[in-house]
Amino acid sequence: MANELNFKIKPYAKPSTVRAIIQMANTLIPFALLVVAMYYMIIYNVPYILVVLASIVPALFLVRVFIMFHDCTHKSFLKSNKAMIVLGHLFGILTFTPFFKWQRDHIIHHRSVGHLEKRGIGDVWMMTTEEYEQASRLRKIKYRLYRNPFILFFVGPLFLFLVGQRFPTTNTKKVWISTMITNLGIVAIILAVSFTVGFRYYLLIQLPIIFFASIFGVWLFYIQHQYEDVYWEHTMRWKSQDAALEGSSVYRLPLVLEWFTGAIGYHNVHHLNPRVPNYRLRKAYKAIPDLQQGYMVTFFRSFKLALLCFYDEKKKIMISYRQYKKLNKV
Repeated sequence: MANELNFKIKPYAKPSTVRAIIQMANTLIPFALLVVAMYYMIIYNVPYILVVLASIVPALFLVRVFIMFHDCTHKSFLKSNKAMIVLGHLFGILTFTPFFKWQRDHIIHHRSVGHLEKRGIGDVWMMTTEEYEQASRLRKIKYRLYRNPFILFFVGPLFLFLVGQRFPTTNTKKVWISTMITNLGIVAIILAVSFTVGFRYYLLIQLPIIFFASIFGVWLFYIQHQYEDVYWEHTMRWKSQDAALEGSSVYRLPLVLEWFTGAIGYHNVHHLNPRVPNYRLRKAYKAIPDLQQGYMVTFFRSFKLALLCFYDEKKKIMISYRQYKKLNKV
């Protein structure tokens, strides 16, 4: 079954230079124009609350930039690896994410998704009910705060991209240099804008865009691996293909949002073969019936998953804190 499925998906794991160029054009050009539009809205004294609301659209385009960045880290966006490294760093500057740092953490995530013994890098912090019961009071408080929806989806994302990504996670030269290139690129943009239109405009435009984009990005990642019947196993029982197919959801978004997110909602396809570029994910999913049996999450139903915070090893399901309290009362 494993070899057969991998064989079926392999034809879609081919980058297309034309498709990649088209995607860059229909993403980067509108993004730049929308940023300029926000500037003129401020210049002409449009109420700032309307500017903030308008920033949601370029934030969605920035999510799409991140999807291209993500594909470059998997070496799936273009045929040229050198081009992907260069473009990946440029996309990383726009999305406040160092290329090699994120590539390292994300590859670890792919190799350890659904693996109970290998949690902690490139994923959302998750504790089992048993681990939580045995944790110290301070650790319980930290975990409850971390998994609080307000912190997890509104405070945490902005901190992650503005602060957390500014520091290398390892001492390796490649990761360190990549992080510094990204930081210097961000500083260069800030200085260029400050000496032309003014630092105030940079903040008024950049902050709401990165705020919404980071929320959207973290939410997508959360939904892809945090749902009731998600796959988690110990070393002896963990299997990579089962983790890919059962530990990654199919997030069915409205077509407009699917376009902005580069069809990354077909996440079981992506985890089964990360070399499938985002612009081929939907086609691969539609063409292979076995992939359509993945755990499907609809747009409105996904919001209920925000309250999940523990994995119950006995029942093999994710549960909310309220469910956990009920179990403890029985």
